[in-house]
Order: sequence, then C-alpha cells, then structure tokens
Amino acid sequence: MRVDFYSLAKGVVKSILTPLYRIQVTGVEQFPKEGAVLLCANHISNLDPPIVGITAPRPIRFMAKEELFRTPVVKTLVKSLHAFPVKRGMSDRQALRTGIEVLKQGEVLGIFPEGTRSKDGRLKRALPGVGFFALRTDAAVVPCAIIGPYRPFVPLKVVYGAPIDMAPLRERKASPEEAADYIMDHIRQLLEQHR
Repeated sequence: MRVDFYSLAKGVVKSILTPLYRIQVTGVEQFPKEGAVLLCANHISNLDPPIVGITAPRPIRFMAKEELFRTPVVKTLVKSLHAFPVKRGMSDRQALRTGIEVLKQGEVLGIFPEGTRSKDGRLKRALPGVGFFALRTDAAVVPCAIIGPYRPFVPLKVVYGAPIDMAPLRERKASPEEAADYIMDHIRQLLEQHR
C-alpha cells in the first residue's frame, strides 16, 4: 500500500496547527471542486504555506524558494509535499513552465504574489508572475487572505474569496503587472472585510 505523504502530512500538521492558532476558515465553499485553480494569498509568515495547505479543500502545488531545495533532506521533504523551486528576484522560465503545466493538468497552483513575506503585515506590490499565470491560462483565480497574528491561542483567520473574473483582462490582453495588481486588490478587499 502506497502512502500519500501529502495527505498524511496534512493530517498531522492540521492536528497541531489548528488548535495552536485557533484557525478560523471562511469562504472555503467558494473554492472550485475541480479544474485548474491559481490560489493567491498574502504572505505574512513562514507558516503560511502549511496553513493554506491544511485549510484548502484540494491538494496544492506550491512554488517554493529555490534555497529550500539545496539541502538534500529539506529538498526531499519539500518535493514530497508537491512543491517545486522558483528562483527569487529574477524571471525563472523553468518555474513558469512548471506552473503552467500544473494548471494545464487541472491542479491547484499556490502562489504568494508578493514573492516574499511582509515583515509589517501590509500588502506589498505583487510580482508579475502571478499575472502571467492568470492571463496565460483559464484557471480559476482564487484570492486568499491570511489574517494574523501568528500567536499561540490567538485566532488566525484564513478567508477564501470567490474566484476572480479575469475574462475582461484576458480579452483586452492586459499586462501581467496589471493582472497582478487586480488580484492583489481582491486580496486587499478580503483583508479589509474580515479584520
């Protein structure tokens, strides 16, 4: 019998983090049950990927910083959790190709559009890569707001929004930067509505 490490890890991590951070999840019923999904969340902590991973109703393929793939043990762990590397601070064509392939296969691609954590909790401007994925595919684009703080026994909220209608931007061939800003506006609205 083959054990799905992702599902096993999700169960273990969920049993630890949910009571520790009193995680409250809203909007998960809006998450598409099938088909390609580009899941876009704000980034406030190193714990964001596992928090999104345990609250989303489907397995997620995350882009992860390349540095995590340099140590053999960590590389094995991160790959077994369905992540793939991305070089930060530059255009990484291989990561873009892999992300497009994930979406073409009808999977969920998890991305933190800001590219790095926000140290003060305020949204930063998104990198254009998220706009590239949103415009180059027909994936449903789902915004997600993680509302901290990450303090034990203080409620942490994870809010999933309705899929964003990207059709007007796709039709008029908007730039990746414009699409990225549009997605971040939706994340910003979720943050403002649920604080």
